[in-house]
Amino acid sequence: MKLNVLNFIDFYKADHRRQYPEGTEKVYSNFTPRSDRLYGGTKFFDGKVVNVGVEGMCKWLLQEAFNEGFFCIPKEDAVRQYKRRMDNALGPDAIQVDHIEALHDLGYLPLKVKALPEGAKSPMKVPVMTVVNTIPEFYWLVNYLETAMSNSLWKLMTTATIAAEYRAILEHYYDLTGAPFELIDIACHDFSARGMCGPIDSSVSGLGHLTSFTGTDSVSAIDYAENYYGANSDEELVGCSVPATEHSVMCMGTKEDEIETFRRLITDLYPTGIVSIVSDTWDFWKVITEYTVTLKDEILNRQPNALGLCKTVFRPDSGDPVKILTGYNVMRYKDITVDTHVLDIERRGFDAYESHSGDVVCLKTKKTLTEAEVKGAVECLWDIFGGTETDKGYKMINDKVGLIYGDSITRERAIAILDRLEKKGFAASNVVFGVGSYTYQFMTRDTLGFAMKATYGEVNGEPREIFKDPITDSGTKKSAKGMMMVQRDEDGEYFMVDSVNDLCEDTGELGTVFLDGEVIRETPLSEIRQRVRGEIK
Repeated sequence: MKLNVLNFIDFYKADHRRQYPEGTEKVYSNFTPRSDRLYGGTKFFDGKVVNVGVEGMCKWLLQEAFNEGFFCIPKEDAVRQYKRRMDNALGPDAIQVDHIEALHDLGYLPLKVKALPEGAKSPMKVPVMTVVNTIPEFYWLVNYLETAMSNSLWKLMTTATIAAEYRAILEHYYDLTGAPFELIDIACHDFSARGMCGPIDSSVSGLGHLTSFTGTDSVSAIDYAENYYGANSDEELVGCSVPATEHSVMCMGTKEDEIETFRRLITDLYPTGIVSIVSDTWDFWKVITEYTVTLKDEILNRQPNALGLCKTVFRPDSGDPVKILTGYNVMRYKDITVDTHVLDIERRGFDAYESHSGDVVCLKTKKTLTEAEVKGAVECLWDIFGGTETDKGYKMINDKVGLIYGDSITRERAIAILDRLEKKGFAASNVVFGVGSYTYQFMTRDTLGFAMKATYGEVNGEPREIFKDPITDSGTKKSAKGMMMVQRDEDGEYFMVDSVNDLCEDTGELGTVFLDGEVIRETPLSEIRQRVRGEIK
């Protein structure tokens, strides 16, 4: 995209240079998650943010974008482009350009960026990054870049934090039901790309998912991991997926011939390996209870590919995912009395009830349910294909078949599905979650309260500790004060100390990532994953 990197700002940033007190020589800012009050985490959320993205941001924004779009083009062109944008929007000569000329003459960004280790998990109100200018003349540059730094980081860190919570949920239920832990890496699959705000957004946000999982359909997220986080898909599993259909494929094969579309997919096109087939184009329950029986031999006779994989995966894509996968909790007729009210049934955790005729009726829709709907897809596949049991006694469907649900999955629904499966005696590994719009798009910068604020400056050589504490605010926007350092307590938890001197600021857990145009620290994705999972501190 041919955008001017100098214009990655809010307009009001353009003239802050003159608004600072005369003699300003240093501006010191921090990027901090201030509050999780809007996050809506489950009981598995530990209240911590996954720090990831600063190194990538320094590489692509502070190095590549500025070198290619500013420093490496003729100064006259760079300055003319900037002045034109300011003049046309704010008025002729409203913004002077001598500071832009001076920056181009310098040839690099005179900044020092420090950050917590990539993959580290830190509590609210602990700064994850600090930025300060290294040459007095360019004090204005620190908060000039706030907009671009903020919108490069907040979503990635929020995505990584949500992904870590999903992993915590899965680890709990995998452990509870004895499911194979090696399957967790692919138990949550990134389906979010099409709902993101462009290819760059999906690439960067997709990296957040990859810090906790390997299953992804965001192809360019793997490119981002390789280009900016030292990943190498020739040597490690950065991200993976499987051949899969969409509704256009199934529709083109026609409703009348749908079973032949299934047969062609599993015998002709993909006789080995994994294939995922969207199964609710018309009648999901017919697919699960009839097509599976007709095609059972073909499904079981498919052979492993070179990776040892062999599975036909059915993908429901509409309806209530909890009930589609796990069925209904039914209050039996024998337990219903003349005094039983519908609300009583619902309060006791039932979704349906058995009538005197033996029919099962959905409480919400009043619709009579089929046997398959009552059982749910997991139990239906068990009845047809059987399977094994974990060492904790929970059922695992025959590994030649599986289920992935990628519509409307949330953390709360994932918990409900896994909880109901556990209560029915099924292992957590019987389902894979495709997470997208309800997971990595229902967020804003305020989800974790991310903000970049200046807390220290120097004017005519005199230090000034600055802070904000709006009387009209609840306390969320109250900032730290002065320069700061981050330390770890005896339990290894990060905490912030503000109002520190230069010597203290140079120590602690915030390490230098970028200095005067050069990226100083580079962390590979493999190490980030280990840190997110608590394997290294």
